[in-house]
Amino acid sequence: MVGMARDIDIALFGATGFVGRLVAEHLVQTAPEGVVVALAGRSLERLEQVRTGLGPGAEGWPLVVADSGDPATLRALAGRSRVVVSTVGPYQRHGIPVVEACAAAGTDYCDLTGEVLFVREVVDRFHEQARETGARIVVSCGFDSVPSDLGVHLVHRAAQADGAGGLTDTTLWAREGKGGFSGGTVDSLRVQVQRTREDPALRRVVGDPFALSGGHRGAPGQREHWRPFVEEHSGRWAAPFFMAPYNTRVVRRSDALRDGAYGPRFRYRELVATGRGLRGRWRAHAMVAAIGGLMGAMATPGLGGIVDRLLPSPGEGPSREQREAGSFRTETMTTTEDGSRYAATVAAQGDPGYAATSVQLGQSALVLLATRGGEGREGGVLTPAVALGDELVDALRAQGFTLEVARTGPVVPAAAAAPAGPS
Repeated sequence: MVGMARDIDIALFGATGFVGRLVAEHLVQTAPEGVVVALAGRSLERLEQVRTGLGPGAEGWPLVVADSGDPATLRALAGRSRVVVSTVGPYQRHGIPVVEACAAAGTDYCDLTGEVLFVREVVDRFHEQARETGARIVVSCGFDSVPSDLGVHLVHRAAQADGAGGLTDTTLWAREGKGGFSGGTVDSLRVQVQRTREDPALRRVVGDPFALSGGHRGAPGQREHWRPFVEEHSGRWAAPFFMAPYNTRVVRRSDALRDGAYGPRFRYRELVATGRGLRGRWRAHAMVAAIGGLMGAMATPGLGGIVDRLLPSPGEGPSREQREAGSFRTETMTTTEDGSRYAATVAAQGDPGYAATSVQLGQSALVLLATRGGEGREGGVLTPAVALGDELVDALRAQGFTLEVARTGPVVPAAAAAPAGPS
């Protein structure tokens, strides 16, 4: 199927879903003239409704009926397309056939997954095939996990430019996050919890810090933070960022795909600072308890219905006013091998799980299209930093995102540089 005629530049699979419609709105506003965008999904009638709602800019967009339960339709879609964008989750349930079709056809692909088990299966089954066909299978191009992946990418590039050596202890701090909890994220989490309950062996995969690294183990001493603690340099209480169990694995896959370029002492974690004293301690423990309670309820037979009533359902989302009122800001801080310190800020206006995510995914698709067939572009199951890197940084800046990096401390002798503690 590789090398066949392609009449679609970007196929948006799942265009009738809530996030799919947001991505379509972004593409109709930002896709360069002449780029052919197709809307794909199970219902022709609903696709027509979405296209009509997008206005005159989408009048000529093709509509393609495709179903994750019908592999033949996915093969046809991948064969016609240069890039396939998938918003159809949970990806463990619906995404494997889409990736399979794209890997076989040499078609570039991007998605919004935050599911360790899905990506692990995709890596195991399709990485080598995608390398052979040239398909760039780029996972996690939304709030999962662009800010994390590009934050480390930025500090790494800055340290490289300064000749400061490899990265050592590196921490993403989630400084700000205002927005709703995505129904799709809840559903993906539910599916993963269900699978680990049914097959306890999968818990070891989910719990492995290097589950997505293809055998690359990285620096020794890498460990997860599951409990609140006092961060030694700031004296503030800290809790694990709720997306850390997934984002950290994506960042480590970026390092593995770059043959350990971040440095032999690179260790990575993601945290939320909750303040000092008793109030900071209370906030940290409350945050961990809330995450643990949600996971426990999902894993307990009989409590799933209660969770379903309390949390948003797939396909639901906030109003336009609520999406526009949201925001996020992360700060990735590192110390290099020569003792230099750097910090990268990634921030944007807009609900992180909806407004900002739709921009990140839409721009990822456009960068994939613009760089398709370019020199040095290798296929495989890739991450945003590895596949898109500086081009995605520039594209997001053009959309109003903040992506900045600065040296925050002078070079000090490496022996005198205080360790950041275990990651």
